[in-house]
Amino acid sequence: MFAETLFLLFERKKKLLTDHQFFILTLTARLTVSPSSSQIFKGDFVSLSCEEDDSSAGWTLRRNTNIGNTTQCGDGWGKLVNSSCNISYIIPSDSGVYWCESREGPISNMVNLTVTGGSVILQSPVLPVMEGDDVTLLCKTKTTPSNLPAAFYKDGSLIRKQLTGHMTIQHVSRSDEGLYKCDISGHGESPSSWITVTDEHTTTPPPTSTPPPGSTSITLPPSLSPPVLSVLSCVGSVCVVVLLVLLVLLVRRCVHRKREAEHEANMGSDVNTEITYVQISHRQQQNKGKLLLWLFFRSCWERENPARGVVPFQSGV
Repeated sequence: MFAETLFLLFERKKKLLTDHQFFILTLTARLTVSPSSSQIFKGDFVSLSCEEDDSSAGWTLRRNTNIGNTTQCGDGWGKLVNSSCNISYIIPSDSGVYWCESREGPISNMVNLTVTGGSVILQSPVLPVMEGDDVTLLCKTKTTPSNLPAAFYKDGSLIRKQLTGHMTIQHVSRSDEGLYKCDISGHGESPSSWITVTDEHTTTPPPTSTPPPGSTSITLPPSLSPPVLSVLSCVGSVCVVVLLVLLVLLVRRCVHRKREAEHEANMGSDVNTEITYVQISHRQQQNKGKLLLWLFFRSCWERENPARGVVPFQSGV
């Protein structure tokens, strides 16, 4: 489908910008369509050209159709003539998104073409229009003159009826952006086309969103610019560094607490040893005092009672 192919194109461009953060992407080619209309009658001749500023860029015209496959000009459709791709007899299955792509990766603006087998089309700009410009819409039939009275609609509501089939929107603004179609009484109604209004003349990169419901064209909002990607990359790097610092601090805290626990255990062991030693020394001193006291009494006893023998020493006395 369109969305899948366009998403892949956007991811490819985003990767290019991420890998080369200081590379300024400039589009050197612009896709033009002749006749300049987003809606085309079945059987008309259409020429699509990649207008290059650098002829050595090697631009290739590609498309993604309603069938859902991406192919290049000459691969079952169109005929290459220099930098143009000519479709001599366009059919509804040729409806889709067209763009130019270079070997280096960048792509041009993208154009949505709607091929109808009906009898009425709305000729509208194929590219976004600049805010403040005048835009002319033409409601035309395939076989009769293009100056028949027509009614013009925006987002399903009637906005104007014109006797000549032309409607000019002067000094367009963002409020003029929307889904347009026209109707010629007795001939039928055209398909709907989305008109995008931008604030500056820019080539439009691949879209990141799908078109509005009921639209036959694709709105092409600007993609992420290199500065935005650089900022996101810097933020990601800072987050990684902060996480690493927090991890190191956590490990150091755990090691420090373990060492404190071991030190406290060793201090407790030393205190117990010292208490035991003091107790042993105290007992030895007590026994020594008793021995001296016994020797004193023995000496006195022997002097007073030389015939009765020696008094035995009892350490527990």
